[in-house]
Amino acid sequence: MLNQPPYQLYIAGRWCNARSGRTETVFNPATETALAEVAFGAAQDIDDAVAAAAAAQAGWGKNSGRARGAFLRAIAGGVQQQQEQLAHLQTANNGKPLSESLIDVGDVIATFNYYAELAEQLDDRQDQPVALPGAGFTATLRHEPCGVAALIVPWNFPMVTTAWKVAPALAAGCTVVLKPSEITPLPELALAAIIDQAGLPAGVFNLVTGDAEAGAALASHPAVRKVSFTGSTVVGQAVMKTAADDLKRISLELGGKSAALLFADADLELALDIVCGGIFFNAGQMCSATSRLLIERSIAQDFTARLKQRVESIRVGDPMDPATQMGPLSSRRQYQKVQQYIQQGMAAGLKLITGGAPAQDKAKGYFVAPTIFADVPFDSPLWREEIFGPVLCIHAFDSEQEAIAIANRSDYGLVATVLTADSERASRVSAALEVGLVWVNSPQVIFPQASWGGMKKSSLGRELGPWGLQAFQEIKHVVVAAPG
Repeated sequence: MLNQPPYQLYIAGRWCNARSGRTETVFNPATETALAEVAFGAAQDIDDAVAAAAAAQAGWGKNSGRARGAFLRAIAGGVQQQQEQLAHLQTANNGKPLSESLIDVGDVIATFNYYAELAEQLDDRQDQPVALPGAGFTATLRHEPCGVAALIVPWNFPMVTTAWKVAPALAAGCTVVLKPSEITPLPELALAAIIDQAGLPAGVFNLVTGDAEAGAALASHPAVRKVSFTGSTVVGQAVMKTAADDLKRISLELGGKSAALLFADADLELALDIVCGGIFFNAGQMCSATSRLLIERSIAQDFTARLKQRVESIRVGDPMDPATQMGPLSSRRQYQKVQQYIQQGMAAGLKLITGGAPAQDKAKGYFVAPTIFADVPFDSPLWREEIFGPVLCIHAFDSEQEAIAIANRSDYGLVATVLTADSERASRVSAALEVGLVWVNSPQVIFPQASWGGMKKSSLGRELGPWGLQAFQEIKHVVVAAPG
């Protein structure tokens, strides 16, 4: 599936070593054993990749939307043919259960097929007439690619966040340089091999593995016209400041501290499933994790007891085992960060409902027991800050208005979940929440057709849907005066 180890960079349609010759080891987070040696690119390699993308931009941008769509469909087909292998590779490198990795691969396929369809529609949307009030003038509208796009993706959803950026960028006519996380580069390299097999012209797609040095060089490169970054809010702020030097177009998908609002009339069995999925899927390593649970006071004690029982039955272990429900955190660094938050909560005397320690019987791997704290004060770092791990904080409320106010009292505004049997209440609460996406009595399902992104410090711009395509397009109007 991949080029032979040590795994290389992909620049100008060929596999190559980093100019420095440097490689780094990638680990399996469930066993802490080495998986592979991967080339570690830096500024010189970024220069090469951006130069290749810039050289290919004119030709790729002039291709018809239908031609670009055909390439995207070929990529989707290649992923589909290798979905089992890709899911196993995702689980080995990221640590999520195999069942979750299979969902991710399905998302990748759906995303490439969706943007293939949008690309195929672009030709008919070009040069559309624009009505003008003045006589003697005509106008038309064009959608053109931004140019070379820098795509920087995180480690929590390998291939998924990549597909969300690569597919619309290529559909729009942009050439790209992808910088995956140094923690989980193997799934992205496998996807790069599939893209290579799809036969895109050399330089249209490029991949440079590396750390923050490579990412900074890419975001600041003068030939890059568009930066799309997914990661922490702190790093996103730095990327935005860097992009400002050249006034680059920019999209940021950043952190979250999302709330689930549980009302007393909700289906509590369904709520148990949705609450657990919202915080313990991917071991809580999601910007959309509903890590704040607001429960109507009349049911808070009973629901918390039932939730404790459900959480303590979650099977934490080998992510390759079909019976496993939660795997390890993806890196030692993330494991240490989550443990620090848990210890901070315990030292502050927060009410620990369950968890609060490394998963038992795990001599190796970055396993953390699902953890719940109740009655967490609003000024606690555990309530305010994104932990990015399997840690849930609970607080009770007495009224609908109070629940909305608590949910909105956050620097973030990515998503929210509303659990109620009252459809009118669901509509009112959804309208009042300051977030980009609300799920009502629903797990966190994401469709390529709907937008992804949030408000406040959670994001700048939107991914997915037609808005994801527009993020890589420029608008051009042509106004023509009638002769004579």
